[in-house]
Amino acid sequence: MATRAVYPGMFDPVHNGHVDLIERSRRIFDELIVAVVANPAKEPLFPVRERLEMIDEATTGLTNLRIISFDGLLIDLVARERADCIVRGIRAVSDFEYEFQMALMNRKLRDSVETVFLMPHEKYTYISSRLIKEVSSFGTSVAGLVPPLVEKRLAEKNPRK
Repeated sequence: MATRAVYPGMFDPVHNGHVDLIERSRRIFDELIVAVVANPAKEPLFPVRERLEMIDEATTGLTNLRIISFDGLLIDLVARERADCIVRGIRAVSDFEYEFQMALMNRKLRDSVETVFLMPHEKYTYISSRLIKEVSSFGTSVAGLVPPLVEKRLAEKNPRK
């Protein structure tokens, strides 16, 4: 039986920790759907269209992968896509408490869907989109932390001071 997983997130912006989880998830599941949350209430730095483009470029050449956007409840998207699993990244214990709560709520809403927690490679455990945006906002290079296109787009939004 083929397995389909959804890896949801804001991806604002996508960074190398995200790409690492995407690459490793593809080896576990027959199909991976990277689902970009279109939640304007969170005031993202990049609009959905740009986030989709950056993920697409960062994953060029990868197979068994689809990149989509969504709004509303994740569990509804999982049902529409007929997915079996939700993939979530855990960098530290502090991530786990929130993710555990969300996994239990998703299980309550749809008990046939599992949540799988993956840890990124240890060289990415300290990276978050929030930190990337903060460091970049001061005009500091984020080379090696994000794909080259993301680095370029961040530099355009935050020219060196």
